[in-house]
Amino acid sequence: MQTLKKQLKQNLTLIFFSTLLLALHPAMAATDQADQEKLLRARVKSHQQDTDHAAHLTPIDKSLEFHGVFYGYLPCNDCDGIKATLSLKQNNNYLLVTQPARDSSREFYEKGKYSWNDETHTVVLTPRNEPTPRQYHIEDEGTLIQLNSDGARMAAGLADRYTLRRSDTVKSREVHIH
Repeated sequence: MQTLKKQLKQNLTLIFFSTLLLALHPAMAATDQADQEKLLRARVKSHQQDTDHAAHLTPIDKSLEFHGVFYGYLPCNDCDGIKATLSLKQNNNYLLVTQPARDSSREFYEKGKYSWNDETHTVVLTPRNEPTPRQYHIEDEGTLIQLNSDGARMAAGLADRYTLRRSDTVKSREVHIH
């Protein structure tokens, strides 16, 4: 008799929980359906934004794309040359590190702002502490050639000696002394 009561209790408990589960199941389905509708609305909205071509009408500021680290070995009158590293950052700040090739291996640091002139293909470095800006001609996206103080190219044959190359276009940072 006790086994019969025990089986009856188990069966009633099983029936009770099954009924409870079935009663709550439609609420879960409604919630899932609401989530699916919300996801569908988000997809439609996202698709509408993707097809908005107004964003293509605004010109892209190329100076935001032109940044990187440039290396070179520049000529020097009283030493074997000057190792130069120019870092152009995305926020239009630059850092120029120069180190003359002589007994003293002291590095010199110059910080400032740079600007990009798309028409003349030049980058102008304006130092914080010096009134005289430096100018570089943009040969291509991986090469800068230093210009003289008037903004003109160096004399014929010398332009190669005033060249800085972007680090990702050069296989090695080793440079030779001219």
